[in-house]
Amino acid sequence: MKTIGIILTYNCAPMLENTWQRIPKELFDEIILVDDASRDNTMEVAKNLGIICLTHPHRGYGGNVKFGLEEAIRRGADYMVEIHGDGQYSPSFIPAALEKIKKGNYDFLLGSRFTNWKQALEDKMSLPRFLANIGLSFIDRLVLRLPLTEFHTGFRVYTKNLIQTVDLAKTSNDHLFSFEIIALAGFHNLSVGEIPIRCDYSGEHTSISISRSAVYSLQTMRVLFNYLIARLGFENSIFRR
Repeated sequence: MKTIGIILTYNCAPMLENTWQRIPKELFDEIILVDDASRDNTMEVAKNLGIICLTHPHRGYGGNVKFGLEEAIRRGADYMVEIHGDGQYSPSFIPAALEKIKKGNYDFLLGSRFTNWKQALEDKMSLPRFLANIGLSFIDRLVLRLPLTEFHTGFRVYTKNLIQTVDLAKTSNDHLFSFEIIALAGFHNLSVGEIPIRCDYSGEHTSISISRSAVYSLQTMRVLFNYLIARLGFENSIFRR
């Protein structure tokens, strides 16, 4: 069973080397870096570190993830670990994630910052983001009926079965992709699990703005609506058998 790490980068040059040094490389058969047309010297840093680098015209977060997943499948991956180049999601949780997804036979595994709500605040998550995530995840859990404490995390392990079951082509190229693929996993009755993780908000990292976060929140409500009517038999957009 082949495991590939997918490092996602977009203007991550100052943080990339530190992230690379913290990845448990012995757990991977291959590690590839997919760059979303960074405007800084991310690619130069990556090549100097000896990382396999792939780039493409700017697509957005979702487009970059899909590009990486498709490349990993082409390379024969059974398990694919999403690794953010800014290192905000600590690679130290990768061993536990791979162990759980393999032993539990999950199709998709997420890292949750909210198995312990207090810890997220102690790790310096901003209060607006904390409250928004708690509220959105509560609604998501009610609608999707998935046993998750967080639906809006960037720590993920994908399987070949997940990628071959859902239709990635119809999903968003922006951050909404991260939620759409969870909803799709639920729609196709795939097995989704989680592990507790922590994030570093004090160091240098990339993040979407509050305004874009607000738009994203509204977009997730539309996804939930489409999910519900598809469950009633009215297939639409990405929700179709």
